[in-house]
Formats: sequence, C-alpha cells, structure tokens
Amino acid sequence: MRTRRLVRSLRHLVWAAYGVLATLVGIGLAHAVAAFGDPATSPVLAVGSAVIDRTPTPMKEWAIRTFGSADKVVLVGSVMLGVLVLSALAGLLARRRPWLGAAGLLVLVALAAGAVLERPEVGALDLLPSLVAAITGPLTLLVLARLHRAATNPSAATDTAPTTEPSATAPTTDPSTTDTTSTKTPTSTSASRRHLLLGVGVATALAAVGGVTGRIVGRLRLRPEDVTLPAATDRAPTLPRGLDDQVDGITPFRTPNGDFYRVDTRLDVPILSADDWTLRIDGDVEREVTLTFDDLLEMDLVERDITLTCVSNSVGGPYVGGARWLGVRLVDVLALAGIANTKADQILSTDVDGMTISTPLEPATDGRDALIVVGMNGRALPREHGFPVRMVIPGLYGFVSATKWLRRLTLTTYAEREAYWTKRGWAKDAPIKTSARIDTPRALSKLDAGDVVVGGVAWAQARGGVTGVQVRIDGGEWFAARLGPEANDSYWRQWFVRWPAEPGSHRIAVRALAGDGSEQSGERAEPYPSGSSGLHELLVTVG
Repeated sequence: MRTRRLVRSLRHLVWAAYGVLATLVGIGLAHAVAAFGDPATSPVLAVGSAVIDRTPTPMKEWAIRTFGSADKVVLVGSVMLGVLVLSALAGLLARRRPWLGAAGLLVLVALAAGAVLERPEVGALDLLPSLVAAITGPLTLLVLARLHRAATNPSAATDTAPTTEPSATAPTTDPSTTDTTSTKTPTSTSASRRHLLLGVGVATALAAVGGVTGRIVGRLRLRPEDVTLPAATDRAPTLPRGLDDQVDGITPFRTPNGDFYRVDTRLDVPILSADDWTLRIDGDVEREVTLTFDDLLEMDLVERDITLTCVSNSVGGPYVGGARWLGVRLVDVLALAGIANTKADQILSTDVDGMTISTPLEPATDGRDALIVVGMNGRALPREHGFPVRMVIPGLYGFVSATKWLRRLTLTTYAEREAYWTKRGWAKDAPIKTSARIDTPRALSKLDAGDVVVGGVAWAQARGGVTGVQVRIDGGEWFAARLGPEANDSYWRQWFVRWPAEPGSHRIAVRALAGDGSEQSGERAEPYPSGSSGLHELLVTVG
C-alpha cells in the first residue's frame, strides 16, 4: 500500500513538473522577446507591476521597511512562485486531459496580457511577449504529455485500435484471436523513453536559453548611452572635502552613482534613446512646446549639488543621497511655453510609461534650483536614475518632485487631474523634513570603552540648511556635534562627536538644527502620507 502511494505521488510530481517546465519555456522565451523591445511587457514583470498598483499603501511601506531595496526582487519572486504553483496544477490537469492543462496555462498568459493592456500607453508589439508565451507554453505541455504517454503506455500513443479482450467462446491460446498490434518491443519502448527525455531536455534548454538571452540583452541595453554633455554655463562651486577620510563609517559627502538609492514603482528600467526622446509642455500654457534632447543641451545648463530624499525613508533610513546634477532650470523650460497667465496650481509630470507625479507649482517656481536634469556626478544620467531626462527639485520629497524618464509636463490644477500618488492619499505638498541620521556606530554594536566617534549626516532643505547638530546620551543634556563643510542650503552636512564611552548599555540620539531657527521634530510619524519624523536613536553596548 505504501509503495502504491509513493508511485502515485511520483506520478503526480512528474506531471506537476511538466506544467512548471512548460511555463518556464513560455516565460523564458517571452522574456527574451521583451528584452529586445520594452522589458516591462515581459509577462512576469507585467503582472508584478499590476500587483504593485493594487497593493495597499501600508503594505507597500511595510515591504520597503522590511526588504529595503530588495523589495522588487521579493515581489517578482512571489509572483513567480504563485505562477509556478498554478502551473503545477495545470500539469496535474494535463495528466488526464492534456487540453485542459494547456487551457490552464492559457489562462495564466491571459492574465499577463491583461496586465500589459492596463498600462497607460500600449502598442501592438507590447503584446508580442504574451503571444509568444501563449504559443510556446501550452504547446510544450501538450508535447510533453504525448511523449509521456508514448513512453509509459505505448498503445495509447499509436493510431491502432485498442487491444481486444479475448472472446468468451474462443480459446485464449488460438493465435487467430490475439491482437498482435498491442505488442510493443522493448526497443520501441526504449525509443519512446529516449524521446521523452529528449523532449524534457529540449524544453529545459529552451527555458534556460530564453531566460539567459533576456538577461544578457537587457544588461547590454542597460549600458549607459554614449552621450557627451556640454559644460555648464553656471557651474557649482568646488565641493569641499568632506569627513569621509576622518570618520570611519560615515556616509560619503557625495554619493557615487552606483550607490545612490533607487525607490520607484518599476520592476524594470526603461530603455530609451536620447535621439528619440522628446519633452512635451502642454496644458494651461500659452503655447504647446516639444523639445528634443539636443534642444535641452543648447539651453543654459546649470550645475548644482542637491540632496534627494524619498518619502518612504523612515527615521534613520537609507533612502537619501547627495549628488551633483546638471540640467536646465525648470522655470526656463516652462517659460518656453508661457505660464505668466496660467491658472494652474500643479505641474503634472508624466514618464515614458504614463506614470504621473504632481508637483505644486509655487515651490517649483519660487527661485530654488528646480532642474530638468541630464547629468549626474559628471556623467549622463544612469538609466536606473532616469536617463535621458528627469526632474530634481530641492526641498520636496521625490514622490512630488523627482520624476524619472520624463516625457511630459502639463500645467493643470489639482481639481482637474490627480496623479498616481495623490490618488492613493499621499500629501500634495511634501516639503522634506529636517532630519539627522547616525551612521556610526551601528545599532546594537559592541564597543570598547574609551573614546568613541559618533557621526552621520543631517539635512534641512528650504530651511536655511543645517546650522547645528546635537547629540544626547542616555536621555541627558544635548551637546553640540562638530559639523563638516557646507556646500549649500540644499545639500546635507556631515557631523561627528567624540564620546568618552563608559561600560554598559547606552542610548544615543541625534537632532538637527536648521538655519531658520527651527529644530528637528521629536514627534514620531510614519512615512505615509507626508514623510517620517522623529529622532534617530540607537542602543549600543560598551565593554
């Protein structure tokens, strides 16, 4: 009895594996096709993006807090796991009704195609990856089902009549009553099994080749485009030497491009060409304007050191970075369309795939260095940070100011148009809150008694910059930290103190003071809906 159950379980496992393998073939080949066009149309990525759009805000914030920059990997992995579980069920259905299993895979592909069709801008070629998956996945399952039946039940795979049971009146030993077509030679059975193994091998190879090809093509296309940027007309002052070499573990004064945080709703990176890119300015303007990349480069370029902060950054979190940006002033771009008489109160910016972000017009045009950016830290924008063009507006959280892969600027009102985040209840006005972070020592560190260096970064954009940082040990009196050099009011500052640490457990807290006389709020608030607040505190043990 136990042997029969084991055999039955193994049979189920084999058929489930056929369903999974067939799906991997479809996904792999579809991913390869998508890599040559728009990576976002890959079935798994399309479904993942649809899941992101439908995920409640609290759950999104939990994912970012829990998984950090790996939240997208976790999401794609979860989608894949769900798809493969359903694929295994389709394989089990194919054990008795191959067409039913194939139909189950078609349903999965239809869901992916539906996710593609939900995108704001869809072309006919965007459905090509789903079509490839719809053909190759079910077809692979039908072929594997046929080869399996031929290998395990030879008579079921032939076109001859089934074996006839001996007549009750005829002697079973009479050769004339024996159905010779029911007999298969061992050689024929072995050939059928070899065919099955060959089929499984070919399917596995197709899935692997498709996935690897998609990955290689995607990486090749993600390489920075060879764009030569002209020098800035208005150059930023030389960035002072920071505390990077003086305080171990402190955040670099300038964040390298490869280390700069990335938080957005995309599971892929759009692959755009500067030659084909255009920016349209429309809405409540005097005239609609369309600019090419070369048009932007011919305008007066300015260079500014600006710190960006994501609204999802929790107190003491990593989603903040400082870089040198090269671009055109936003007001200069808007002036080309004429906004002197506009009744708009927001700039609705749209990216290449129709993602919208609303920026309040007043702070975007109040004289701060709001930029339409083409360069980052002396090079063209990396693709993952918005190539060829993005927005950067100091003093506002990124979800209302930092549109990447920018395509369109529309002057409108909040009453007329709602953007992606405002539809989900996030704040319309989102000034970055004054904050300080402890980089060293790390939370729960075990330290030696004696002189301990405590250091980190602080920012107070649109509030006169950081003019002071204070540290507190175990709830005692606040005392001043030593500040690093200042770049400008829109850039962060490093800080450190030397603390004579004594044995025991200690709680370290920090707060920033702004140039307008205000100090960092100690009131705790979560990122939703207008950014986190509160003091960064951590516990360490001194031996």
